[in-house]
Amino acid sequence: TLVEAIALVFLVMLLFLQNIRATLIPSIAVPVVLLGTFGVLSVAGYSINMLTMFAVVLAIGLLVDDAIVVVENVERLMAEEGLSPKEATRRSMNQITGALIGIATVLSAVFIPMAFLSGSTGIIYRQFSITIVSAMILSVIVAIIVSPALCATLIKPVGKGEHHGQRGFFRWFNRAFDGGNRRYQSAVSRIVRRPGRYLVIYAALASLMALLFFRLPTAYLPDEDQGALMLLVQGPVNASLERTEQALAKVRDYFLTHERKAVRSVFGISGYNFSGRGPNSGMGFVMLKDWSERPGKNESAQAIQLRANRALFGLQDATVFAVAPAVVTQLGQASGFDFFLKDDEGRGHTALIAARNELLALAARDPRLANVRPTGEEDAPQFRVDIDAQKAAALGVSVAAVNDTLSLAWGGRYIDDFIDRGRVKHVLIEADAPFRMQPADFGRWYVRNAAGSMVSLASLVTSHWTYGPPELVRFNETPAVEINGEAAPGTSSGTAMEEIEKLVAKLPQGYSVDWAGESYQEQAAGEQLPLLYGLSLAVVFLCLAALYESWSIPTAIIMAVPLGVIGAVVATALRGLQRDIYFQVAMLTTIGLSCKNAILIIEFAKEYVESGLGVIEATLHAVRDRLRPILMTSIAFGLGVLPLAVATGASAGAQHAIGTGVVGGMLAGTFLGIFFIPVFFVVVQRVFHSLRESSAPGRELPTGGGAVGLAAQREERDG
Repeated sequence: TLVEAIALVFLVMLLFLQNIRATLIPSIAVPVVLLGTFGVLSVAGYSINMLTMFAVVLAIGLLVDDAIVVVENVERLMAEEGLSPKEATRRSMNQITGALIGIATVLSAVFIPMAFLSGSTGIIYRQFSITIVSAMILSVIVAIIVSPALCATLIKPVGKGEHHGQRGFFRWFNRAFDGGNRRYQSAVSRIVRRPGRYLVIYAALASLMALLFFRLPTAYLPDEDQGALMLLVQGPVNASLERTEQALAKVRDYFLTHERKAVRSVFGISGYNFSGRGPNSGMGFVMLKDWSERPGKNESAQAIQLRANRALFGLQDATVFAVAPAVVTQLGQASGFDFFLKDDEGRGHTALIAARNELLALAARDPRLANVRPTGEEDAPQFRVDIDAQKAAALGVSVAAVNDTLSLAWGGRYIDDFIDRGRVKHVLIEADAPFRMQPADFGRWYVRNAAGSMVSLASLVTSHWTYGPPELVRFNETPAVEINGEAAPGTSSGTAMEEIEKLVAKLPQGYSVDWAGESYQEQAAGEQLPLLYGLSLAVVFLCLAALYESWSIPTAIIMAVPLGVIGAVVATALRGLQRDIYFQVAMLTTIGLSCKNAILIIEFAKEYVESGLGVIEATLHAVRDRLRPILMTSIAFGLGVLPLAVATGASAGAQHAIGTGVVGGMLAGTFLGIFFIPVFFVVVQRVFHSLRESSAPGRELPTGGGAVGLAAQREERDG
């Protein structure tokens, strides 16, 4: 993916710069910045893993932007004013150094708040934050120090009014681009003179963005095809080991027969699964073939899991669930949601199990839930031994001695080691099998009292059969039962969690839900989300205010954010993805990209205003000069992350979540931004500074205004 991203970025730069020498300058920045980024990761104690590599791929498109802006502006000055490469470079850096620092500040400020979030979400975010921020800082350093030197030495001079691409495809591209640029200037000229209606459109887009954002289904991490499935096999209470193995054999036969195109091997074990140990418990592991050998959604792990659960639902020997491994193994054993049903009012174990069974019945009928199952062993027959403490005390026998004898005879105990023919072996003491098989065998055992006499256990204990749980579960010191499940296909985990809470509310009073594992982290991440967005936007605004020593410039730049966000949200919704933590990374990247485009236009417009031009004149001149670098940097960035959006195989879910949001945000933020950003600048300048209207008589556009300049002059004469 990284190689594909670098290749696509190189091709985009070559298309716009049309010169190998000029294209090499931003390309040289890539290995330099990546080397420095990996050095920072090493010093910070991070490794090259999936998260840092995702961040590096994102950074590829961002880190070349600064060098592209430098090279493009040098080329423009050479073509428009006939300057030598050295003079063009010197003048270019005077024009764009502020914009470069502003872009790096914004992109770094967007990601810095991520590093301060808590929980596992913060651990994931910190890897993105330190990678992208270090890449951005190194990128602007390279753009200010290295790129100008390379421009002055590598770029060949061109005559005034000429371009490097004068023949073939490049000649056609330049003509088409120049024609499009003139039409774009004409459109912007009309828009900025009637900003009211476009502010209404902007308000409608921002409202639509907010509506779609909150309606987007939530999740913690996307589902991943990890090339394996797990099988949970649970037989009836007290089922024999032989019966469990027969069920495992049927399950193994199903996968090797009906799913043989996608399954490489199946391995099963008896006597254990995530619910507990026992002869009625079993577990299996299904190893799937390589992703390249099972293309298409029908051969994905999720599709195989769905078919298997349907086919094995009617198995009589045992209950079988096929589940995918947890995306983060430390947050659970299987994918899906995990929660505890708590008995807050202490109604007792029997009432708790009845409430659990009622909840499972409700979940089985809910189309938004799937594979909802209890975790833990079911209640089973038990043989209960009660010690008569008063009688034991009368006979001089302590209760501890009775318990010690029972646990030693029936449970066994490690005593010591000994060496046998050079090997260390354990000494274990336990009653011989014939003397611990029947309830009557308790009467065969004796315990020594304080006087040294032997007292029969039969005179101290009574026994009877009962029915109860093999273990008593507590969650936060409250009696509880653990339940796992998954969202049905087409339903997000956030929606499934909301549905579980609704179902629990239908139970008798006194029962509540407490989320665990990945579900708890998803809930915590959702609570931190407003803080993350609010803090990121606040930091960006304050950094821009400090950089430009103005409140108006940051306001105009921040107004561009919803234009990119709506693209990220729409692209994610159209692809059926969720608002997970990778989508949040894409959102923050989109915020930075939208601000970057605004900075490129507003920085130049601000300089033209300071040179004495009217607001509208300065804006039109800025959009003419900045269209090419905006399109070039945005398309380079978009194509740089495109391999993430179309990835297949391992970690494809996470790549889709990041890539889809970023590509959608890039498209909307760029193609809406180039029309709305000039409006924001004009309106904010008028509101904050009450600058004079650009319709003052006698004002002419600078050289190069073309048809737009004539139209502007006519409108100014007309008042």
